Amino acid sequence: MTFLTIDHLTAEVRYTLAGIFAALVIASLVARILQRTKPDKTFRELRLRIRTWWVIAGLFSLAIILSRGASLFFLAFVSFLALKEFLSLVPTRRADHRVLFLAYLSIPFQYLWVYLEWYGMFIIFIPVYLFLLLPTRMVLIGETDGFLRAIGTLHWGLMTTVFSLSHAAMLLVIHPIDSARYKPVWPSEAGVLHPGSGLLILLVLLTQSNDVSQYIWGKTLGRRKVVPKVSPAKTLGGLAGGVATTMLLATTLGPYLTFLDWKRALFAGTIVGLSGFAGDVSISALKRDLGVKDSGTMLPGHGGILDRIDSLTYTAPLYFHFIFYCYC
Repeated sequence: MTFLTIDHLTAEVRYTLAGIFAALVIASLVARILQRTKPDKTFRELRLRIRTWWVIAGLFSLAIILSRGASLFFLAFVSFLALKEFLSLVPTRRADHRVLFLAYLSIPFQYLWVYLEWYGMFIIFIPVYLFLLLPTRMVLIGETDGFLRAIGTLHWGLMTTVFSLSHAAMLLVIHPIDSARYKPVWPSEAGVLHPGSGLLILLVLLTQSNDVSQYIWGKTLGRRKVVPKVSPAKTLGGLAGGVATTMLLATTLGPYLTFLDWKRALFAGTIVGLSGFAGDVSISALKRDLGVKDSGTMLPGHGGILDRIDSLTYTAPLYFHFIFYCYC
């Protein structure tokens, strides 16, 4: 067994990954051309965004190519960074440091349930057991001032950055029961390919393209504001255009990358388009409440981890449960 192999990926997944890097090459060339033809303007933010996308796409693709374990570790690390960034933004009590340790400790356990394909524990570990354990630990510390705010903040952070995002990882082990050309695998079985990589890549592509298309349509046709006090740049035209674009992309890529037929792919695109908007404005509301423009500086040109995965915190669980309901 070689360390680096793509034998466990379908041909469609391989071609899609190649297409992503081809698009990045084109974007890099366009940025260079713009800088040379218009030297009086600065395209620094554009170049930083493209450079960061190279890093993101490279790490994501490498994790997908290596193995299921590598993919799950990568997604768990993203959850860790997102929770860490969230806790660095929100005010926390000095007395709760031990409770925060338990919150961080939940990440490897949550992704362990995914690795073990233990859906029952995966779906209740954070919403039930952590929901009960963390306030109990806080009570034992004996600090009551700010208790409700502290536990509510921590629960929301865990649900958003760990529980919601772990649904993307769960796609890698999903077992469809009515698709003859796919069978559950990992460890590998000769001649059998698992559909999880295609499902995950489709989710990420739809979510990110929805963000971009809503921005472009909003700048082009947007007039009426949707939530002006939360995100003034969000317009009804941008929302409608972004959702329509995502639905079209889902209908095109869904049957190609996954076992979704075009009707279910269309519905999945609708879910991603609408929930992606909700996730985006929810994190925007958080940042406005905290008085910050970006959640961090880890991703040059993009801000922080939360700025990049804000939509995914909503799209991942809803997309997963749609797939689970339809096919499992």
